[in-house]
Amino acid sequence: MGLQEIAVGGIFISPLLIYALFGFIATIVLRSLLHWMVGQRALWYEAWFDVSLFVLFTAGITFLFSFLLEST
Repeated sequence: MGLQEIAVGGIFISPLLIYALFGFIATIVLRSLLHWMVGQRALWYEAWFDVSLFVLFTAGITFLFSFLLEST
């Protein structure tokens, strides 16, 4: 299973926390790239766009790691 807890020093950490961190980093990178290429005027609701990117990246990374860890 790809979503089992990871034991670190006797404390169980959810892998979703790690996946969310990867999603946040990917969101920051893509958001910076879009700001550099398009500018700020192209997006009306920037906060909603940022949240949507974060959710999509986190869901995609979770699916990818769950699929990869399940197949091994």
